[in-house]
Amino acid sequence: MLKLGLLLLILPILVLMGLYFMELGEVRDCVLVQEGHWDYIAGTCRDTPQPFVPWIDRHPWVVNGGMLLSVAGMALCMLGLYVKRR
Repeated sequence: MLKLGLLLLILPILVLMGLYFMELGEVRDCVLVQEGHWDYIAGTCRDTPQPFVPWIDRHPWVVNGGMLLSVAGMALCMLGLYVKRR
């Protein structure tokens, strides 16, 4: 139970960070290299300025689901540490 809890605690955070930084790399490429403006909703580089849309607004299920899995992992870790081994 402890190993599953640690996996659920750490893996969703790493996935969220990986997805976020992949998009951040695309945004930086658009702004710095192509000298454009990133369209956060369409995920493309445009010539006209675009409004900023937070990541939580674009992917609420990914963010909230990942955090929920992390909390469940923390609960499993606490339960695994509390229960005596046989």
